[in-house]
Amino acid sequence: MADVHVPVMRDRIVDVLSLSLHHEGAIYVDGTLGLAGHAKAVLEANPGARLIGIDRDTDALAVARERLGGLADRATLVHAVYDELPDVLADLGVTEVDAILLDLGLSSLQIDRTERGFAYRVDAPLDMRMNQEEGPTAADVLNTYPVNELSRILKWYGEEKFADRIARAIVAARPFTTSAHLVETISGAIPAAARHTGGHPAKRTFQALRIEVNRELEALEGVLPAAIASLRVGGQLAVLSYHSLEDRLVKRLFAAGARDQAPRGIPVVPEHLKPQLELVTKGAERPTEEEVQSNPRAASARLRIVKRIRQA
Repeated sequence: MADVHVPVMRDRIVDVLSLSLHHEGAIYVDGTLGLAGHAKAVLEANPGARLIGIDRDTDALAVARERLGGLADRATLVHAVYDELPDVLADLGVTEVDAILLDLGLSSLQIDRTERGFAYRVDAPLDMRMNQEEGPTAADVLNTYPVNELSRILKWYGEEKFADRIARAIVAARPFTTSAHLVETISGAIPAAARHTGGHPAKRTFQALRIEVNRELEALEGVLPAAIASLRVGGQLAVLSYHSLEDRLVKRLFAAGARDQAPRGIPVVPEHLKPQLELVTKGAERPTEEEVQSNPRAASARLRIVKRIRQA
C-alpha cells in the first residue's frame, strides 16, 4: 500500500530505544500504534524484539497489521486505550517490558480520512472519536454541553482566550452536525482582528473537542505511572507530545521520578528514596528544521525519554 505516514522523529526514537531492545526476547510496547510507522522501524532495527501494539482505533490496527507485513509474526496487536496497559500486559502474561513509546499525535489515517471529522479545513461529520465503536461524538458535546462547560473545555484543553464568546455562539447556533457550520460559528465569534493570528481560528476549539471526546489528558495521566511501573531496570519510556498541556504532564512526572524523595539536608539518601528514573533527554527535544520542512505535522512535536534505573 502507499506509504502515507511519516513517523515523527523516527530515527532518534529508534536509536535511543534500541539501546534497551537489542537482546533476544526484548519486548517493545507501542501504546499508540497508529499506522505502525515507529513500530516497523523499531522491529527492523531489533530483530530479536517483539512488539505489543495498542491502539483504540480499529481502522488503524487493520492498516498497521498490513504495513508490518512479514514483521507481524513478531507482533501482538491489541484494541485498547493506552491507559489500559496494565490489563493488556496481564492478559498477555507479561510482567515487565524493555521499551515503550507513546506518540500522542493524531495518525495520518485519522487526519486524512475526512469522514472522521478531525480536520477543520474540510466539511465533514463532527465525530472526532479515535475509537468509533463507543462514546459521544464531538457533535454530542457541542449539542448537549451547557455553555459554562463548553467554555471550560475550550479554555483548559484548547487554551482559547475567546472561549466564553465561542461557547455562547455555539449554544446559539445549535444543532451542529458538520465541521463547516462549527468553523463558521467560531470565526464569527472571534473579533475580526484576531481571526488570522496564531493559525486557523478553529484550531484551538477543534483541539479542545478532540481532547474532551477521547478523554486524552485523563488517559495520559493514567498511563504514565503504569508505563514506568512496567519497565524493567534499564528499560526506557519515550513520549511524543504535541501541545503544552500534554508536555507539562510528561515533564512533571518525569522530573519527579528523576529526583530522590529524601528530606532536604539528609546526608545519606536511603536506597528506597533514591530516584527511579534517569532523564535521557535533557528537556524536550524537537524535530530538526529539515524534518519539519518535509513533514509539517512534526512542527509542534516534543520528545521526552526516561530510563528506569531502580525498582520502586
